[in-house]
Amino acid sequence: MKKKAALALGAPALGLGILMVGAAPAMAADHVESYSTTLDQLNNSGASGEAWIDLEGTTATVTLNATGLAAEFDGNPYPHVQHIHIGAQGLCPSDDADTNGDGIISTTEGGPFYGDIGTTLSVGDADKTPAGGLDLMTAPAGDTITYEETFELDQATLDSLEAGTAVVVVHGLDPATQPEAGTSPSDLVPELPLAATSPALCGTLAAAPMGGVDTGVGGAAGQDQGAAALTLTALGGVLAVATLGGVLAVRRRATIEG
Repeated sequence: MKKKAALALGAPALGLGILMVGAAPAMAADHVESYSTTLDQLNNSGASGEAWIDLEGTTATVTLNATGLAAEFDGNPYPHVQHIHIGAQGLCPSDDADTNGDGIISTTEGGPFYGDIGTTLSVGDADKTPAGGLDLMTAPAGDTITYEETFELDQATLDSLEAGTAVVVVHGLDPATQPEAGTSPSDLVPELPLAATSPALCGTLAAAPMGGVDTGVGGAAGQDQGAAALTLTALGGVLAVATLGGVLAVRRRATIEG
């Protein structure tokens, strides 16, 4: 009788233990926040792209892919300064932002919508602060951008991401298709043409769901891990039910024999 009672008490604990083990893998994943956006053309640039950020603490991996940008200027690859803009409405400007009516939304005219530079998406170890925002030498160049960098984000940019007001802007228009922008001076650096600093692509960053646009977080690997955890949990449930059936059977036998 004592042996049968011990078996009856031990079996539910075994079932509960299996359930807890089954749930463990789903809880073990590192916490990574993801933000993403589709980059839409501004100023009829004809370009398109996407950007996303995987954020762990203050460390960000920023990925940006774009095509259809201005390819060359004076025989050299066209530099495209790019930034995370912050601190305004968190929007990309519409055509109505062209307040002077010259047919081009300048960086200044777009400012009330997407804000000032928070982080410069420069190449390599170059300055990522707003101070490096107009450095053409450290910007990606050519009609196609494939950019991936890991670095620390400052608090202002982190706050803007959380508030939903962080906007990715890629600058640089083709003077061949935007003659006015090629001959007028830049509103930021008069020594440069307006085309060099005016926005070509824009997108507001928003929190991305697990398994979102190519973030690498919660994608196929994340789904496999989640499925494995679900399978183990379900298996634990089945075994727990089977264990409960065994407990009842033991108790019934004990009652009859007693």
